[in-house]
Amino acid sequence: MTNCVILQPSYIPWRGYFHQVQKAELFVFYDDVQYDKRSWRNRNRIKTASSTRWLSIPVHSRGAQTEHIPINQIRICWDTPWNVEHWKTIEHAYRKAPYFEVLAPEIYGFYHLHYELLADFTTEFTQALARMLGITHTHFIRSSTLAVEGQKTDRLINILKQVGATHYISGPAARDYIEEDKFKSAGISLEYMEYHYQEYPQLYPPYDPQVSILDLLFMTGAEAPNYIYKTGDS
Repeated sequence: MTNCVILQPSYIPWRGYFHQVQKAELFVFYDDVQYDKRSWRNRNRIKTASSTRWLSIPVHSRGAQTEHIPINQIRICWDTPWNVEHWKTIEHAYRKAPYFEVLAPEIYGFYHLHYELLADFTTEFTQALARMLGITHTHFIRSSTLAVEGQKTDRLINILKQVGATHYISGPAARDYIEEDKFKSAGISLEYMEYHYQEYPQLYPPYDPQVSILDLLFMTGAEAPNYIYKTGDS
């Protein structure tokens, strides 16, 4: 059985995203579907002393047409040094965290790379963060390299067939729209994630479980996987 996850690339995702990465033998970045500027593709949240703060990567906008462009064609806007500002914000928020000095150099490096396309940056960054969480068994590909046709559930199944997957792991929100009978007909088993995570120490109360994975990494270091999945869990 080949476990597969298909998720849109996101900017410094939360721990539930990496739980799916860890459970997958094959992880497909769903990068050739329509970009949604109100989603997590180019933004996420971190904890600061004053509040939970959004970090958003500016992208070139074409007005309403932006949402009709595939994710893998969205271009980062470099008119302002957003990368420098993001890193300054991260450093200021977490410099007192127990594992900031240990993990900061590798993460800092990504904020000094000049990517042209949003998906190139977020997919590479996500894979690096996965390695920092000790995830080395998962193989990553991008859906744009597969040239698969179809819409909605049909397209997911076509991707799964093309990559030889027999078991699909989905986020729980997909229950509202996935056509489960089509998975059964295709001979592909279906599993929905359940997110039940224990609290971990955060620098600034109140506790917020929905922030970027950077918070967990800087606060717990090598113990971070234990707050997502048990070591050896699959």
